Amino acid sequence: MSEEIEILTDRSQQVWTKGESGEFSCDRRSTAGAVTQRACAFCGSRVVLYPIADALHIVHGPIGCAVYNWDIRGSLSSGPQLHRNSFSTDLAEKEVVFGGEKKLEASLLELIAYYRPKAAFVYSTCIVGVIGDDVEAVCRTVTKKSGIEVIPVDSPGFKGTKKSGYKAACEAAYRLVGTGDTSKISKYSINLLGEFNIAGEAWMIREYFEKIGIEVVSTITGDGRVDDLRRCHGASLNLVQCSGSMTHLANLLKKEHGIPLRRVSFFGFEDTARAIYETASFFGDPEIEERAAALVREEIAKYSPVIRKYRKQLRGKKAALYVGGAFKAFSLVLALRALGMQTVLAGTQTGSQEDYDQLREICDPGTVIVDDSNPLELAKFVLEKEVDLFIGGVKERPIAFKLGVAFCDHNHERKIPLAGFEGMMRFADEVARSVLSPIWKFVPRKTMAIEKSLAASKEEA
Repeated sequence: MSEEIEILTDRSQQVWTKGESGEFSCDRRSTAGAVTQRACAFCGSRVVLYPIADALHIVHGPIGCAVYNWDIRGSLSSGPQLHRNSFSTDLAEKEVVFGGEKKLEASLLELIAYYRPKAAFVYSTCIVGVIGDDVEAVCRTVTKKSGIEVIPVDSPGFKGTKKSGYKAACEAAYRLVGTGDTSKISKYSINLLGEFNIAGEAWMIREYFEKIGIEVVSTITGDGRVDDLRRCHGASLNLVQCSGSMTHLANLLKKEHGIPLRRVSFFGFEDTARAIYETASFFGDPEIEERAAALVREEIAKYSPVIRKYRKQLRGKKAALYVGGAFKAFSLVLALRALGMQTVLAGTQTGSQEDYDQLREICDPGTVIVDDSNPLELAKFVLEKEVDLFIGGVKERPIAFKLGVAFCDHNHERKIPLAGFEGMMRFADEVARSVLSPIWKFVPRKTMAIEKSLAASKEEA
């Protein structure tokens, strides 16, 4: 590790370079003063549940909480758009002193009467944890008065990891499971868990499975519907893509309804093909397996020439990635390798020990692996490793642009579908156009490098 990169003592074991000895630590609370890139529990719960498009979502807290992460998502709906409204009880000084339960009840009754949603989710934020509103009791009261299922999402506080918010969301969603009719569900059926239909990706994935004869009962929660969630316990298999956010729900479905789960990814040719093959193999039907193989051959043949073209242009370029969940990191390392690029920095916000063990296996020697990093660390690694591309989310974008590095948004805010076979082509196109742009030769660090190179050439001459 370079001496130029300073790491807080308490975080020393959360930064590791492949090829060096030493322990790697993760899955822990954020270090005080580290300025973590993680978000609050409410943010995590909202990310999971908001794509349920025909439900009412109301934030019980100050207006600032409702504004946070509203409408920066690329999650699309094929029908209702109710989820795009950011309703809030707008708790202020009066409610902090006297309580906000009456305001919450009145707000819910008014909104339910006007919109008639299929269900309603009430998100408790930090201030509710402080003043002690009994949100559960209010939800029971409104459910009886309105006839609409009103579900509390217990997500106040910052517990050092978004997993607390994910767990709260999974448990809230599970209250609807088991209340719908499953009689017409095929035995060849799946649920897609942790797929949020960013830029329409769930529609692409659903089409793959429908082509090979597998029914998608529900997408939890991208382009989600309350009635699909009610009957998802009738599926034969759960495919878990964003493992950090949805493994808890998958485990509940396995424990209570006996539905097995498979961890998959639909980013990149390799992982998308593997997910389709493994799902087809699970059902053991020769016709489905044959159709799966034909689909993969057809899709790869369609897009491979484009990938080969970009590979020639991008060979040898360096990439850094810092994402929320580890499964996305695995796929990105493989996708970048397919483009001839080397991943020199890989990190996640919420990876487990098992996740990082797998990440360390697939990364190249010298790759820096970080858990729960912060802007200062990320900036220093990007500079030291002379990165050409930074892949992350909305919080990492300013780091890249301030350093004069190309950036690719691979988080919930993006508007371009990057999943599946077609998504890999789009990913390659975005990476190439970003990395190869002539603008980067004018940034200060590149200008200095060019000047040094020219000076060295003159001295040798």
